[in-house]
Parts: sequence; C-alpha cells; structure tokens
Amino acid sequence: MHRKVCVVITARPSYSRIKTALKAIDAHPQLDLQLVVAGAALLGRYGNAVAYIERDGFKVAEKVYMVLEGENKTAMAKTTGLGVMELATVFDKLQPDMVVTIADRFETIATSIAASYQNIPLIHIQGGEVTGNIDEKVRHANTKLADIHLVASENARERVIKLGENPTKVFNTGCPSIDIAKEVRETPALDFDPVEKYGGVGADIDTSQEYLVVMQHPVTTEYARAKEDVQKTLEIVHELGLPTFWFWPNVDAGSDGTSNGIRSFRESVNPPNIRFFKNMEPTDFLKLLANAKCLIGNSSVGIRECAYLGVPVVNIGTRQNGRERGDNVIDVDYNKEAIRNAVLQQIENSEITGTSIYGDGEAGQKIAQVLASCDLTFHKTITY
Repeated sequence: MHRKVCVVITARPSYSRIKTALKAIDAHPQLDLQLVVAGAALLGRYGNAVAYIERDGFKVAEKVYMVLEGENKTAMAKTTGLGVMELATVFDKLQPDMVVTIADRFETIATSIAASYQNIPLIHIQGGEVTGNIDEKVRHANTKLADIHLVASENARERVIKLGENPTKVFNTGCPSIDIAKEVRETPALDFDPVEKYGGVGADIDTSQEYLVVMQHPVTTEYARAKEDVQKTLEIVHELGLPTFWFWPNVDAGSDGTSNGIRSFRESVNPPNIRFFKNMEPTDFLKLLANAKCLIGNSSVGIRECAYLGVPVVNIGTRQNGRERGDNVIDVDYNKEAIRNAVLQQIENSEITGTSIYGDGEAGQKIAQVLASCDLTFHKTITY
C-alpha cells in the first residue's frame, strides 16, 4: 500500500534542506509525494524558490499564499495564523498519510498545527538543535507536536529524547542539504558564471579572483537593529575591497530593515566590489561557497554545509547561538573591528578540513526509508 507523503516548503532555505529527500520519496515504490509550496517560497522578492522546485522536475500539488506584508513580529504572527487556516484546507483536500514539516522557520509551526489538529501523523525534520531567536521556540514546539523525528546529528537526537519523545520514534538521518554538499565536494569546480546565469545587481565580479560570500539575515528577537547591523557588515566588506557575492535576506521580522540597509548602501555608495543576488539553485550556491575564501554573516549554511565543505566562516551575532559547529567558524559580535580581523584571519586559513557533524551525505535515502517503514501514529504520551 502506498503512503501519501505531504511535504510543505515555506521558504527558500527549506528547499535545499529537503531536496534530496524529495527525490528519494518521489522515487520510492511505496511512497507518493504530495508537494505543497507556501509562504516566501512563492515570492519573487525572496528568490522565487518555487521556480527552481518546478525546474527540478517536481510537481507542486498546491500553492499556499500566506505571507502578510510588514516584515515585523506582528506580520509574522498573522502569517502563521493564515498559514494554519490555508494549510488545514489543503490537508483536508489532499488527505495525506503523513505531513512533513522542515526545521524551524516561523511558518513551519502552521504546518504542524494544521496537521496535528486533523490527526495526521506529523514528521519533523531537524528537531533537537539549539540556536538563537524565535526559531528556538518554533523548533521545540514542532518537536512536541511531531510524531516522528528525523534529526541531523546525534546530539540533536539525544536532545529530542530528553524533551520526552519516544526513542523509537527519533531517527538520526543526517541533514539532506549535506547530500548536495557531498556531490559538490566530489566535483567542486565553479562551472557556471553567476552573473550570466543569475543576473543580480551591482559590480561585475570576476570569479577567477579570490572572493567572499555574504548571507546575513535579521534576528527576530533583535529585529529593530537589523538595518544598523547589516550596515556594519556592508562597510567592512566594502573597505576590504575583495570581490563579494551578497545574498538577500529571508523573510523575517526585521528583513525590511536588512533589505533597506542593503538597498540604501548600494544606491549611495555603489560599492565596486559587491554584487547582490536574491537566490541560486542549491547546487550552484554550494559550488559558489566551496570556492569562496570565506562566508560572512549569520546563515545556518555556514554551520552546516560549510562545515562539511571546509569553507571558512565568520559568524556574526546571536542567530546561530548554541548550534553545533566545526572548526571552520569564528564567532564575532556586530563590531566592525572584530568582523574585519576575523575575515582577514579566515581568508588566510588553510588548515580547515571538512567534518561530518550533520551527516554523511545519504540523508535523503534514509529519510525515504524511514517514511516507508515507520509505524504511523498520531497519538503519543511523554516518556520518562
């Protein structure tokens, strides 16, 4: 008997976190993939992730428009509420045997609530980790609503069990994004021109030179400082003068401040060394990172994929507080001198080697196998 697996993707980073698992689910003889794309993943200003999803050959069963304008904490709460209502209707229509929610973005709790209230077994990917901002609460709330847990590390598995979850329902599959990183590590050559393929705005960048990559998001618990924080990073990267690929932030409380800071700096300074992009296909983005001298910012890609690829990272601020990291990361505060010194140290760092904290590159297949064979229940009691 086939199991209908409904996977909900709500934002740009979620696709790279689940892509190889989608392929494995779609190919599995006992599983039928129902793909729902929602939230910021449908919006052009945040990279139009749905275009890459469809280009990769996935059939989208439903699209859910649920993002309210505002990019502040009230808009986040209302977007989540709208998501619960819209996703509840989608699940009622699709009648899945299970629903998969991914990681810790604020919209993912809408998926969990809508599935749980309809007695649909809920699968949570990447629970048990520790970070800063609202993601911390959302991740652990997803854990308590979920019935099956597919975690990315052994520490995460132990933490989910300590939260009271049944050990037989917690599986360390690794992170599917490492599957893509494994492919890139085997063939790391930058075999495309980022400007020619993706456009972007700003300076012309010669990828034959050494270059930096920046991905900085707002911190939802510090959203009022978003513009000030990104301006410090912009100033340092401009002063360093190295060719730089800079990526637009996710939709979060404070992302309007981050975006405004980037836009005003670009218009007033017109930095000759920075090119700004909204999005790239996951494999292309990791190839760009694999050949970079350093990643700067506060994205989890610096903690996960860059650890596996051995890419030096300067992680700024509190957004990734507490997350397991490799020796590729230097942590600094929003202090210009500290950021500058860390970047200069990292671009000279030749001692970093890859580490498999978040998996061995086989997560997609492991996830599909668990979904095909696990006992599907939607009622649980806390274990002690």
